[in-house]
Amino acid sequence: MKMTLQEIAGVLNTTVAKNVGQYSVTGVCFDTREIKPGDLFIPLQGVRDGHDFIAAAAKGGAVASLCAEDHDDITAPIPLIMVADPLKALQELAQYYLMIKVNPKVVAITGSNGKTTTKDMTAAVLSTQYHVVKTRDNYNNNIGVPMTILSMETNTEVLVVEMGMDHPGELDFLSRMAEPDVAVVTMIGEAHIEFFKTRDRIADAKMEITHGLKEDGLFIYNGDEPLLRERATDVDQDKKTFGLDPTNDLYAKNIVAHQTHTEFDLSRWPDLHFDIPIMGEYNVTNALAAILVGRRFHVKPEAIQRALATFKVTSNRTQWLVGDAGESILSDVYNANPTAMAAVLTNFAGFPTKGRRIAVLGDMLELGEASHDLHAGLADVLDPDKINEVYLYGNEMVALRDALADKYPEEAIHYYPEGEQKRMIINLLDNVKSVDLVMLKGSHGMHLENVLTALLEAERG
Repeated sequence: MKMTLQEIAGVLNTTVAKNVGQYSVTGVCFDTREIKPGDLFIPLQGVRDGHDFIAAAAKGGAVASLCAEDHDDITAPIPLIMVADPLKALQELAQYYLMIKVNPKVVAITGSNGKTTTKDMTAAVLSTQYHVVKTRDNYNNNIGVPMTILSMETNTEVLVVEMGMDHPGELDFLSRMAEPDVAVVTMIGEAHIEFFKTRDRIADAKMEITHGLKEDGLFIYNGDEPLLRERATDVDQDKKTFGLDPTNDLYAKNIVAHQTHTEFDLSRWPDLHFDIPIMGEYNVTNALAAILVGRRFHVKPEAIQRALATFKVTSNRTQWLVGDAGESILSDVYNANPTAMAAVLTNFAGFPTKGRRIAVLGDMLELGEASHDLHAGLADVLDPDKINEVYLYGNEMVALRDALADKYPEEAIHYYPEGEQKRMIINLLDNVKSVDLVMLKGSHGMHLENVLTALLEAERG
């Protein structure tokens, strides 16, 4: 990014509160801990008012700051660009930078599960031929998407942007901001069902990603999902489907799942064999979405195959690690919902081991009135002969504990209400042996990363 303060003020239809000449901005930042010289500081309203940190931003190297008009009494050592609302100004600036300054092709990706992995795969595929920028970390909301846009260099050819939502209207706003050339929906699950009540409403909200899709754009979606097939009939743009059913435009076959990678063949290119460095049949469908995007941008099949074989997945998503005792750990502690939890458990149950398979599961949050039944429903994919012990953490997991009571021996179920994570860690460390496989999965708010750290760094006598 490179824009003068005068240009930024012009885009935002305002003035700079101090004569600044042609000072240039080379980035944007809303967190003073990450500020870099040349940044424009965005004072957002969170737990603290971002305006309280303008001086700190200046000390860190910010050349200017946005400032809300109702904070016009602020004095600062750097120029202030006065706006009605700093967040809206950030979004307006991002749209201008995207459409006028850079004008790349845009791939927008959403879904209840798999959107981050699909983003990583898609960016890897497109990077074989184009200069690509992708969403970093979880910058996928009304703050993160504009921040991703403004992080682009002016020579960016394709922007791969992840879009998340937990309320109706959010994807509509983000899609209209980015105006994607390709929109992708990976799947419909139960994430955020607390707010939407039904999967039908979740599907309606996910389809909002098509609202800003360009007239000559392409909608790529999981054709195994009836809710998406039904709604896709209302999309006028070109459409392509992926999945495991042969009725899809692109489907996978001969899937072989391993502990650290997954092999499969394609309906379209029978002579090419694919091997992705990540476990799970569910990640094969993510790869299919990335393949369809790649073909839309004319990436050769062999280049797609090579890119998918070596792509790097965002951290904390189905990583295999080795614990302090020598145990193998499957870490997936970033997020959880019933669909994803069941899929990972199913794969975990099939991995070979000389010891035990131990699942450590934390509450799945934002499930609302359905939470009890959805937690209890995981008992259907838990078999004591395959997953030998379960550690359950959180108040919602009591439902799964009760559902497992008739399937598992009492000593194989370890339940800890929220607030007793330290006790669970102590008991787990005493139990795990070098030959065991341990799986960790739960919503981010349950902080199972603390359990992972303990397993990796534990001092055992």
